[in-house]
Formats: sequence, C-alpha cells, structure tokens
Amino acid sequence: MKLVLATPLYPPESGGPATYAEALMQGLPIHGIEVLLVKFSDVRHLPKVVRHFAYFLKVFRVARHANLVLALDPVSVGFPAMLAAKLARKKLVLKVVGDFAWEQGTQRYGIKETLDDFVVQKKVPMQVRFLRAIQNSVARSATEIIVPSSYLKKIVSEWGVSPEKITVIHNSIEIPPELLEEIAEPVQHSVVSAGRLVPWKKVDGVIDAMKKVREIISDAQLSIVGDGPDRVSLEMHAKKSLNHAVEFMGALSHTDTLKQLQKGSVVVLNSSYEGLSHLLIEALMLGCVIIATDAGGNSEVITHEENGLLVQVEDTDGLVAALLRVLQDDELRARLKARALQSASTFSRPEMLMHTAHLLSAVSDVSFT
Repeated sequence: MKLVLATPLYPPESGGPATYAEALMQGLPIHGIEVLLVKFSDVRHLPKVVRHFAYFLKVFRVARHANLVLALDPVSVGFPAMLAAKLARKKLVLKVVGDFAWEQGTQRYGIKETLDDFVVQKKVPMQVRFLRAIQNSVARSATEIIVPSSYLKKIVSEWGVSPEKITVIHNSIEIPPELLEEIAEPVQHSVVSAGRLVPWKKVDGVIDAMKKVREIISDAQLSIVGDGPDRVSLEMHAKKSLNHAVEFMGALSHTDTLKQLQKGSVVVLNSSYEGLSHLLIEALMLGCVIIATDAGGNSEVITHEENGLLVQVEDTDGLVAALLRVLQDDELRARLKARALQSASTFSRPEMLMHTAHLLSAVSDVSFT
C-alpha cells in the first residue's frame, strides 16, 4: 500500500504535525505502508494563493500512483489535498488536531469565545466564516477523520461530520533516551510554562499567579519557553509583575525544551483550549510534576490528584493554590512524579502506529500487516 502524507510541517521544523509526520514516516513501513511525503514547506516561499495551487499539483502528481491520501490539517494542506485526491480518484483521510477557523479568528479577527461556544455560533466575521467553510468542507469530504482525543471528536462532530467516521487515536511521544537516562534534578521553587505564545495559552494568567505565589515563596522563579504573537505584550506584563523573577527563553529545540521541563519543580499548562497536548504527554514521560487546566483534552491525559493537578480555566486563585501546594509539599511532588511515569505508557508509539495502520488499511481496502 502507498500512502501520500500531506503535512504542513516536517523536521527540522517544530510542532505537533512535524513530530507526528516523522513518526508515520518511520513507523508505517513496518506495517507494510509505503509513505510518500509531500511537505508544504517546499512551497511556503511562494505567494499565498500560488503556494496552495503549487501544493495541489505536488500532491496530485504523487497521489496518482498511491492508494490513499492522508492530510494533517483541514485547511493549508487539507484543502489542496482534498482537490488532488478527488482529481486522482483517491480516498482522503484527514487528521484534525484543532479548529483552524477558531484559532485564526482568535489571533487575527477578534474572536473572544471559547472553542466550545464558537463551534455552535452562527454569526462570525466574514474571514472566519470563509475559513470555517473550507475546513468543514474538507472534513465532510474525507472518508475517515483521525482525532487525538474524545474532546476533539465532539468538536469535529459540530462541523456537521458524522461521529461514525471520526476515530480517536491518541498521539504518541518519544523522548530522547539520554534525557530518560539522566533525569535532571529540578531547580527548587522553579515553575516552567511552555508553548506557543497565543491568547488561548493564557500565559498572562501564569504570570499573575506567580506574582501571588512570590508573596509567600519569595524565591519562586518562572521560565517561559516558546514564542508567538503575544510575546511582546507578555514580556511587558511580566516586567511589571515579576521583574527579574521571570525569564522568556524563546523558541528552543525540542530537546532543549524537554530539558527545561525537567529543570522545573512544576510544569504549568494554563490554556483555555487543548486538543491533546504533546507538552503534557512529554511531561508525564519525564516524570514532571504537572498542573494543567481542565480544558479540552487535558483531562484525558491528567487525572486530578493522581498524575497531576487540574484547575479551572482562568481561575488564578485556584492556580495559585495548586502552585503553593506542589512547591511546598515534598511528599505530594514525589507521589505525582511517580504516577506521571506510570501513566505515560498509555501514549506509546507502537500502539499509535498499529491503530493508525489498521485504520488506513481498512479505508484503502488493503490487507493490514
């Protein structure tokens, strides 16, 4: 069986789609699936409309000689991949890890609603309506849709897609062996937050919480890993609140990001939305102490009081209380670390690859190896 893999990102580019695409490239051939990679980065240098047409042509040329097309997002590669699959008369499988229209609307077009409210909202700006129409059209045209969490299955169902053609396959993570062999000793009273600096990550809430934490633990420090459109405003906000008690580290390599997670007494994910967070899974595998919001798919990774602590979205006081608990309670930290390592096995790469290969083979009517 030959599979066209249409991906928006691929290493050395960073991000979830890049990690996932590389995993499929390396793992699916073991199950008898030859992967034909088509990277959007090859055309990204072109003007906007031209690049998508060029990408459509690249996917079509490869799809003519393949059994199936798998697109790793519903718009940038999904739309041209859908057209190419139709022209080549091949089935399309779509991987969805979020709502593209909502993400762009939040960053660029003034959308303030949560994703749960947005997916049922009819009146949205014209640009957002256009993006929503594209992603929904691509999703409805797909033979099968893969999502990494039950939460995202519910979201995609709101796009008008039958739940019967949406399959949940948890993402997997692999940690470099050297990081697992030499677990770094956390820096006392250190808090790490990592991710793209966009509105729904609520990094400003972490800054606000740390200001209150430092009233009780004066040497508490915050490290923020990542970059994004909100960085300048967040740095200004942090300077007023925390002065020298916060460090913005910018975008780091995957390995260096994981090293920073290891150094933290606690890892915080304060977002108002997550499909299925790679960061949380990586933190589990590293045995980190984790505090996360009970948003999106987070509760499918973190069980409150078992392998981490969950707080409500935008509950600064709740986040402060959770931070004080883990920073001051050695026994609690030890228990959460031990259970984090135990629960990480749920997200193994062999299991993800096996389920993915089985699904792709069933869609293409090719026997599974």
